[in-house]
Amino acid sequence: MDITRRAVTPGLLAILAGAASPSRADTPAWRVPDDAAIAKILADRIDVQKQGVGLVVGVIDAAGRRIITHGALAKDDPRPLGGDTLFEIGSMTKVFTGLLLADMARRGEVKLDDPAAKYLPDGVHVPERDGRQITLVDLATQTSGLPRMPTNFAPKDPLNPFADYTVDQLYPFLGGYVLTRDIGSKYEYSNVGMGLLGHVLARRAGTDYETLVRRRITGPLGMTDTAITLTPDQKARMATGHTEDHQPTPAWDLPTLAGAGALRSTADDLLVFLAAELGFAPSPLKPAMDAQLAVRRSASPMMDVALAWHILKTPAGEIVWHNGGTGGFRTFFGFDPKAKVGVVVLANLSNLIGADDIGFHLLTGRPLAVLKPPGPARRAITLPADQLAGLAGRYRFATGAAVLTVTLRDGRLFAELSGQAAYEIYPESRDEFFYKVVDAQLSFARGADGRATSVTLHQNGHDQAAGRIEP
Repeated sequence: MDITRRAVTPGLLAILAGAASPSRADTPAWRVPDDAAIAKILADRIDVQKQGVGLVVGVIDAAGRRIITHGALAKDDPRPLGGDTLFEIGSMTKVFTGLLLADMARRGEVKLDDPAAKYLPDGVHVPERDGRQITLVDLATQTSGLPRMPTNFAPKDPLNPFADYTVDQLYPFLGGYVLTRDIGSKYEYSNVGMGLLGHVLARRAGTDYETLVRRRITGPLGMTDTAITLTPDQKARMATGHTEDHQPTPAWDLPTLAGAGALRSTADDLLVFLAAELGFAPSPLKPAMDAQLAVRRSASPMMDVALAWHILKTPAGEIVWHNGGTGGFRTFFGFDPKAKVGVVVLANLSNLIGADDIGFHLLTGRPLAVLKPPGPARRAITLPADQLAGLAGRYRFATGAAVLTVTLRDGRLFAELSGQAAYEIYPESRDEFFYKVVDAQLSFARGADGRATSVTLHQNGHDQAAGRIEP
């Protein structure tokens, strides 16, 4: 696993493209499995592979909708899951942001090629390059040239990393960032870019992001359980998120970059959304949904990008999809527009295989993920608090803008790479630490005062050095 989690892993793309399995042309009669077969997949993932706490799958096709579940609301709460259980859907929120853009463009409120700066306060500078400004469509297609995360992202709480990132930090980041490539020239997944898009659309509408989503999307569609701010009843139905080592973890809050990943939802609600996408239910949003699906840019030879939706080219045809991941959840939804089949997969455990492979398997018949055997056994030792304290800080890698933030909390060290979940790291010696959630290790180098000056990440046979930065 690469700690810098991508939208989809190269190995998964190879499988989906047919490189690791027979062409779907060899199995032309593929259909989404029945409930019993899906239930077996979920039980195997949780009970046998021990790679889940709870899973909810929703399927929609011409025959109707169905929900299949396995597992529990939380590690210590055996209540069963259902179609009305709420999950953090993370970056699946970006699809809603893209639909807002398509809808507002159809209404004439914005134009796709409007500069993002047009809807920001006077004096706020958005990066330009060679006289070209970042437009709304650049943001929606992940081709703005902005990095994955803002370079001034320094969360106080690694378990809720976006909570304290403010507009007063976003604007200076924009004003000071220098683009490293031409705008529109290359796909590069950017949370700050999609968060900025949600921010400017809300400003244009004269409201906040959550209200705009409710007025324009979830209200008209009747998606009553898709929101950021939850009612007491919804909180009672909210699944608990878990880290990869099955430990409960707090929910994430994204007040400034809401458009990148702040929504919570249910399988029932997301099937309502897919019903409108597939034309099974009439909706005033259908013209905007169709406009949203138009291919705008190429992400790779195997994948195009629309307004937030990714369109994967498989041997069987196109699959429209997006996934999501937060500190405690992994999610997926997608559909086959030709076969008119949609799938939702929601998991309350944030791990490597997550929900993507199940979703693509149900849609295309591709193999499920094969788990990598664990690395060599490692034994954690106990270090004094003063030795741990010297390692806390921020470290920037020599290549790119990625920053590793190491935080000391209650005698335990957590390491968080820009925009990702914080994972605990365990000492093998004074300066050597390892992850339990992934086969990766960290080596710290200290100065004469005992304070670390750099750290090296060892993973997948590569060593990547990062130097301490201030503050």
